[in-house]
Amino acid sequence: MEKNQYSIFESQLKVRPDDIDMFNHVHNSKYFDYVLAARYEQMAEFYKMPMESFLKSGFGWVVRTALVDFKRPLILGDEILIRTGILTINEKGCRVQFEIENKRTGKIAADGWFDYVMIDTATGRGCKVTDEMIKAYSI
Repeated sequence: MEKNQYSIFESQLKVRPDDIDMFNHVHNSKYFDYVLAARYEQMAEFYKMPMESFLKSGFGWVVRTALVDFKRPLILGDEILIRTGILTINEKGCRVQFEIENKRTGKIAADGWFDYVMIDTATGRGCKVTDEMIKAYSI
């Protein structure tokens, strides 16, 4: 994975029964949920710019592209650490890298990145990320 020049933050979750698929491990779609839940929490706690602030201002972040490299399965009851951090940010959007570590094994279960774009919630169209937003997320 590329080296991050910005802060990396960590959240913790536990694999739940409804995360499990017919092969008795976490369904691939749940990894997206884990990263999005971690980012939602981290936006408020560490950046002090919760999603609600964007929505009240008429803006929102939308995933444009995502890459997930699945390395090892997660199973019911596993506790996971989700580390995320901005890799790049500019007026067009940002790339957030992540890794999901299984606390039981100490190994990375998945890693990758998400490209986000800013949208105007009234029109649903992309818009510029402001200098203030870039500054707030560049910690």
